[in-house]
Amino acid sequence: MSSSKDWPLWEVFVRSRRGLSHTHAGSLHAPDAEMALRNARDLYTRRNEGVSIWVVPSAAVTASSPDEKDPFFEPSADKPYRHPTFYDIPEGVKHL
Repeated sequence: MSSSKDWPLWEVFVRSRRGLSHTHAGSLHAPDAEMALRNARDLYTRRNEGVSIWVVPSAAVTASSPDEKDPFFEPSADKPYRHPTFYDIPEGVKHL
């Protein structure tokens, strides 16, 4: 049997209440998805903090780098029409 340090790393996301989004709670090592889910439950929801747990292999997560923020998000900066900051809002309009 392999040792626990040879097990894959899993990212854990917990939803604290219905209607809220899952948030990243942490990481853990486990031999498979079922054991990762059980270990995540025991580790991250000990005090009934959650109603739903997701476990995702860390190797399956792809993320942008904070160091590349400017070039990565630059294409959205040249579309000012997506942000209604220059429109005049009539006085009678509420909750827009």
